[in-house]
Amino acid sequence: MYNILIVDDEPLICEGLSGLLASTGISIKNIYIAHSGYEALDYLRTENIDLLVTDIQMGSMSGIELMQQARIIKPWVQVIVISAYETFQYAQLAIRLGAKDYLIKPLNNEQFLSSVRHVLLHIDKSVRDTEDMISELKEKFHMQEQLPGSTMLLNRLLLKDTEDRSKIISELSQLHAIELKGPYYAVIKIKLNLESGGRIISEKDGLLLKYAVLNIANELLDMEWDYQSFYSPEHEICIVMQWTEERYGDTSIDKVNQLEMIARSLHFNINKYLGFQCVIGISQILKGCDFLGEVHRQASKAIQWSREFKDHYVFYYGDFKWGIYTEEEPTNDEIAAQNNMIVERTSNYILQNYAQKGLTLNEVAQKNHVSPNYLSYLFKKKTGYNLWEYVIKLRMEESKRLILKTDLRRYEISEQVGYESPEHFSKIFKKYYGISPSEMKK
Repeated sequence: MYNILIVDDEPLICEGLSGLLASTGISIKNIYIAHSGYEALDYLRTENIDLLVTDIQMGSMSGIELMQQARIIKPWVQVIVISAYETFQYAQLAIRLGAKDYLIKPLNNEQFLSSVRHVLLHIDKSVRDTEDMISELKEKFHMQEQLPGSTMLLNRLLLKDTEDRSKIISELSQLHAIELKGPYYAVIKIKLNLESGGRIISEKDGLLLKYAVLNIANELLDMEWDYQSFYSPEHEICIVMQWTEERYGDTSIDKVNQLEMIARSLHFNINKYLGFQCVIGISQILKGCDFLGEVHRQASKAIQWSREFKDHYVFYYGDFKWGIYTEEEPTNDEIAAQNNMIVERTSNYILQNYAQKGLTLNEVAQKNHVSPNYLSYLFKKKTGYNLWEYVIKLRMEESKRLILKTDLRRYEISEQVGYESPEHFSKIFKKYYGISPSEMKK
């Protein structure tokens, strides 16, 4: 059963698409409707949305901005974009952000339903029995096994003491069209936990699972990204991400957020499709092939933080400020002090800005100089609240006070606590308190 969110500032289009989806045989649990990006974000933060269908042009927040925020909140949410603009630039940006389709208004009903079915078909996978999965992998493994020559060269390229990286890159370019031109590079490393699937896996079967992880990574990154993925020693997969000067210069997309989104999607899909946990380390982005050894070291070091945070699985090197220029790791007391300071600053910032209409997790994270992923984890761990649940709590408490203590109208209260639409405010209020604002007033 799927949850679908339809977002368009034209109510008739929302109602039409909702009715169309409801009349089909698609296994849909809930269809949510939002008339702005801000309303849509509240649904994405509080509901388990599988598919987001969004217009590209919508008042104060565009579909592109909504996609960027949606990928931060839940990177695995699938997206279909609808637009009245048959513009290549819009379509290219939407696809780069992970949209599965870009449909032009007026929509053809059959084309729309076909696109929805296609996207949901790829969501509808479950963890298979480990024995069956390994048996299936054995049948395919010999056909697509990565050649050891290129794997060896790629791993040599990332060693800290490698001297002539240009020579290795030249050799790689002669093998199977492997191109590493950068000039900007980052590394994502995946470390598979073979004991997390409920049984002990042999070394040979572990290689098959690495093959499966490599295929998941390639399927996730294919076409949208310039990258090279390959086997690393032990139970690890390495992904070298690269950007040209032109693509890196595109300031409309935060590159670190993108790396984090990729990593969180990898963790989600590996756990969902293979039934195994993994830890993922993300490096910073550095310029020049001479720094390939450094970004590899950073990704490896980021993974080591899982020893301190055993209930967290995606780590960005830049979140841990203490060891950037030295090999020394902080003490437990230093870690605790730093984390407490981050959470305290976050709480104070939210207290001062919770009524801001455009408040986003990304903005709060930037104020604390950490990634949204790490901030969400820390805040939940320290306070017991999901960060946005805390924002809603403050908004609802203030709106209740205004209802009971003032004569302000619903639209005025809605405005004061950060909601664009009085109707949307009423929905959130009723879900939180169990009664409507007018019922509470009475």
